[in-house]
Amino acid sequence: MKRKQSIMMAVAGILVVGLSAYGICHVHLRKNITLEFGMFTGSNWDVAQANSFTIIDKAIAKFEHAHPGVTVHYYSGIRKDDYSEWFSRKLLAGEEPDIFMVLGTDFNQFASMGVMKNLETFIEEDTDFEPEKYFTSAFVSGQYESVQYALPYETVPTLMFVNKTLLTQEGIDMPEENWTWEDFYEICKKVTRDTDGDGVPDQFGSYNYDWMDALCSNGGGVFNKKGTEAALTDSRVVEAVKYVRSINDLYGGEKLTQEDFNGGRVAFMPLTFAEYRTYKTYPYKIRKYANFQWDCVTMPAGEQGGNISQVDSLLMGISANTKEEKLAWEFLKLLTYDEESQMNIFYDSQGASVLKEVTESQQMEQVVQEDMEEGDTVINGKLLGRVIEGGHVEPQFKKYEQAMSLTDSEINKILEEDKDVDSNLKILQRTINEYLIQ
Repeated sequence: MKRKQSIMMAVAGILVVGLSAYGICHVHLRKNITLEFGMFTGSNWDVAQANSFTIIDKAIAKFEHAHPGVTVHYYSGIRKDDYSEWFSRKLLAGEEPDIFMVLGTDFNQFASMGVMKNLETFIEEDTDFEPEKYFTSAFVSGQYESVQYALPYETVPTLMFVNKTLLTQEGIDMPEENWTWEDFYEICKKVTRDTDGDGVPDQFGSYNYDWMDALCSNGGGVFNKKGTEAALTDSRVVEAVKYVRSINDLYGGEKLTQEDFNGGRVAFMPLTFAEYRTYKTYPYKIRKYANFQWDCVTMPAGEQGGNISQVDSLLMGISANTKEEKLAWEFLKLLTYDEESQMNIFYDSQGASVLKEVTESQQMEQVVQEDMEEGDTVINGKLLGRVIEGGHVEPQFKKYEQAMSLTDSEINKILEEDKDVDSNLKILQRTINEYLIQ
């Protein structure tokens, strides 16, 4: 009996030691888990003063605290202009990061090549994840052929900047949120004039309002949803191009620059939300010398559209080859779905949060107010939210970047060289369609 008890105790001892060893080994392995994160330094929106590392560092500290034994590593100092090349080298070497930022110019290619993991299963199985919390325009920007391959991290809509001082001088009220193309044209017409009597206009209605701005607010798109055909002969596209020409014709061939707006000589200029936030240094200088006050409103609505503008989003995805997909998903959520991390977008970057509750909060307005000069107008969070939610997002397909670049170049030539809009859009449509079916 004693012999049997001794044997049992020995076996139990072995099991305890074995389980302890397993536990130690398990913990040891967990301590060696490293998630690689791919990112670039600075702003995705090509503006200054981005503290992108601060946001990421805070998120990493929070994640590592919640996941003992896991380390998140990233390479610092990679510029946005060098990021695609850096990532391509990593990809060719089979060393791509587990989670990474995705440039807009790379998304279609990465999704079509299978570089990024399909996120549909994660989304469906995660009971704590509600896609409805994202702005629709931001969320769908991570879809390729109706499949979610990335989540939005940061977003910027385009807004219309308004020189309030100039409008007041001309006896014109600030536009309402529901203003139209007709309203915009009439104000531009009234404002544009020769103020010094030399026979040349030196005060203007708008600067940098282009055909895509007009198209978005006219309810149209450049391509069909599948990216198999261009839609350049659609009435909404034709109207948009002709409308921009009518605005440009008011200026008598004068070529405007950013300095014309900065100098208080232009009533309107489209700017992204990131530019809105970093424009803060200019109003001080302008007010000091020219007493120039500014505000922002929605884009004017076209005949077939609404007060809609372009919305761009910085995306993040998970490598299709990651060995730590669950941890990668959790870190991706922390960056894109956690309200604290998303509020830090307003503190340390120039974009807007992709979460409705964060962007539309009073805290957002307070943070933005801290960056503004005294007397500057802070955009209302609810208005900003409406602009983002209803924003225009072009469909994503493999050849989009090249096709869009060619389309934009040729339409600008039509406008600059005063070519017939209808006939030249027909020619351009054939050219683009031939490229798309190759």
